[in-house]
Amino acid sequence: MIAIIDYGAGNLTSVARALGHLGVACRITKQHDEIFASERVIFPGVGAAGEAMEIIRREGLDGVIRETIGQGKPFLGICLGAQIILEESEEDDGTPCLGIIPGSAKRFRSADLKIPHMGWNDISIARPHPVLEGVDSRAQFYFVHSYYPSPEKQEDVIAKTDYGVPFASAIGRKNVIATQFHLEKSGRHGLRILKNFCSWNGRV
Repeated sequence: MIAIIDYGAGNLTSVARALGHLGVACRITKQHDEIFASERVIFPGVGAAGEAMEIIRREGLDGVIRETIGQGKPFLGICLGAQIILEESEEDDGTPCLGIIPGSAKRFRSADLKIPHMGWNDISIARPHPVLEGVDSRAQFYFVHSYYPSPEKQEDVIAKTDYGVPFASAIGRKNVIATQFHLEKSGRHGLRILKNFCSWNGRV
């Protein structure tokens, strides 16, 4: 069973429907024991980092997430979930985040860009990863975001996307992977990545 962490985000049911389409059992939950009992964990997210982290801490989910990852359980972040696993976000005048991966979430700053970055865009795989195996090099994915992950170490960058500036659109290390793009809104290519995650053993 996959635990989808419930902190009130709007795209939880969309992720659950995508997993259901794949025939994968899942549960939207904030219950600590259910998260610990799951085989793998997904943290989907939309909204502001500050508000999300406030809820995560209030519900004690920050410790649960860190412990779950520390146990080696496969963990997938989506959209905001790719930002809050970093140390901090520039959103809300600076938001301390979970610190799973060194780095920060940065805001697009170019005056020439329409923000948020919204719509379809491609990705360029920076290093092979089991969760991205078999993804068509011409595949496009759906983005909606004003901030993007910026890990300190290049080895934590799995894929890149260009939107005026190149940015990390998939990041990860060990048993953690996160995509800035919405897998649940990206058609068959998003489903392919979700399917890969559902069989991934957490090792690279």
